[in-house]
Amino acid sequence: MSDWKPKRFWKDSAIVEVDGGFTVELDGRRVKTPAKADLILPTRLMAEAVAGEWDAQEKEVDPAAMPFTRSANAAIDKVRIQHGEVADMLADYGDSDLLCYRATHPQELHDRQSAEWDPALDWAETALSARLVPVAGVLHQPQSESALATLRSRVHGLDAFQLAAFHDLVSLSGSLILGFAAAMNWRKPDEIWRISRLDETWQIEQWGHDEEAHQVAETKKAAFMHAKRFFDISV
Repeated sequence: MSDWKPKRFWKDSAIVEVDGGFTVELDGRRVKTPAKADLILPTRLMAEAVAGEWDAQEKEVDPAAMPFTRSANAAIDKVRIQHGEVADMLADYGDSDLLCYRATHPQELHDRQSAEWDPALDWAETALSARLVPVAGVLHQPQSESALATLRSRVHGLDAFQLAAFHDLVSLSGSLILGFAAAMNWRKPDEIWRISRLDETWQIEQWGHDEEAHQVAETKKAAFMHAKRFFDISV
């Protein structure tokens, strides 16, 4: 029974404009979320992405092949209901942001972190009006309360669909700043992902390639790239 998948039961899908946005209909019946809420999407681009996933299903429905539908369901069924809690959880990354914790040795790694991560912190100071300060070592050192409050306010300003995407941009990169950098197009998303992987790349250079770790990293990268695309089509 664990391998059971629902059969395709419809012939045609359509995008329909409704109050609050757009939805997808299958043979005239509106798609619902797993929690039976109306699947109302904020933009036509998102509706097209979701409808395309339903169209691509053949004899059986494979949820694993429907990332935009899954993200939209999460935004409606989970993030919308727990918006404040999700926003606070992500904002908390600012006080222990990946970009702020620098190696004390070797010097080469420290220098590479400075070269790669300082520009992101400089960008955040201008674009987000929040300056986070790098520290030596891995022990927590609190950041400016003013900067953290500014970042928290920005996170809370995201709507449910944006926040659903932002969750993955932040949690996968380990950085609130890089999450904003991806959302706001500071650099291309694959470049931002590469920056977030600096420490892992260093370890590979020292100890060699591990195929299992590589596959895990590639899966995370794909999820990060999807989150960026979902964020972009939500506005």
